[in-house]
Amino acid sequence: MSSLSPSFSPTERQRYRRHLQLAEIGEAGQQRLRQARVLVVGAGGLGCPILQYLAAAGVGTLGLADADQVELTNLPRQILYGPAEVGQPKVEAAARALRRLNDLIIYELHPIRVSPENVRELVAGYDVVVDGSDNFPTRYLLNDACVSLDKPLVSGAIYKFEGQVSVFNYQGGPTYRCLFPEPPSAAEAPDCNTTGVLNVLPGLIGTVQATEALKVLLGLGDVLSGRLWLLDTLSFQSRTLRFKRDPAQSQINLDTASPADYIDASCAPATTANVLTASELRQLLASPEPPMLLDVRGPLEHARRHLPGAVLLPLPQLAARAAEVPRQGVVVVYCQSGVRSAQAVALLRGLGHDNVHTLSGGLEEF
Repeated sequence: MSSLSPSFSPTERQRYRRHLQLAEIGEAGQQRLRQARVLVVGAGGLGCPILQYLAAAGVGTLGLADADQVELTNLPRQILYGPAEVGQPKVEAAARALRRLNDLIIYELHPIRVSPENVRELVAGYDVVVDGSDNFPTRYLLNDACVSLDKPLVSGAIYKFEGQVSVFNYQGGPTYRCLFPEPPSAAEAPDCNTTGVLNVLPGLIGTVQATEALKVLLGLGDVLSGRLWLLDTLSFQSRTLRFKRDPAQSQINLDTASPADYIDASCAPATTANVLTASELRQLLASPEPPMLLDVRGPLEHARRHLPGAVLLPLPQLAARAAEVPRQGVVVVYCQSGVRSAQAVALLRGLGHDNVHTLSGGLEEF
């Protein structure tokens, strides 16, 4: 092996010796890692092993984005933390643990929840994004930001005893939307507050994500682009599904996506204050001051059947046309089953429309 670049300290030479002995990495590859900037979204079950292995590998700058605090229920699977960290911000507790592992790394802390308002600026500052989040809105948001800014996205997900990993938007490859064109409904999505998970599963999946991130940074091997790797820990069987780039889905970005895709209706706090039953709506419609009815379905659905006097405003257009929704008087939003209307109400209430309500069960129950 040739002598190491003078820019490496004796400590670095010793620390990264096993990497330097690999012809596929060597001095040039380790230098690429040291110059790399990687954003890890989520410092939880997946984020902990991702951060540990990327820090240990010598990735020069690691961004940690997470708004949560450490909870006692996190400890079995979020192995950067112990009882002393309960109640502390995750990014701060994680950074302290990571500095003990490798103090040669720059750690940039983002104690924020990634949102449509901050995601573009956040992602723009990094070379690769690794998604360790636990909800679909964040996954779609990160995908769309990476498409907008042409950044590779290393994605992982876990459920009970199963996990999956893929790499999206890598060198013209498929995006997350090519594999999953539309977010699941609230009824289809797992309940983030009640679904259990085997404690070692995030470690397995997160380690694979870290592996893929290193391969992307180093230009090594066959990156999981256009392939979804799945693991079942109960049988310890794994399989790989291939998928192709979809010309239409791959073009969806922050500027063209539906804002409703970024609303987490499945994990929103349950509330009955803004939900009306069919009988309650009938009573309101018979009152001297009936509510405004807002249909957030598509034009074809509206044409087939709609409530008399309802105004059509399809959900994908709602954010851009929210100013058309009155802020005075009662507004009742409906769709076919109640899923889209719940998303619409969450969006409108987030914009300050406190007078909007959703029809429980939608037209199917009316």
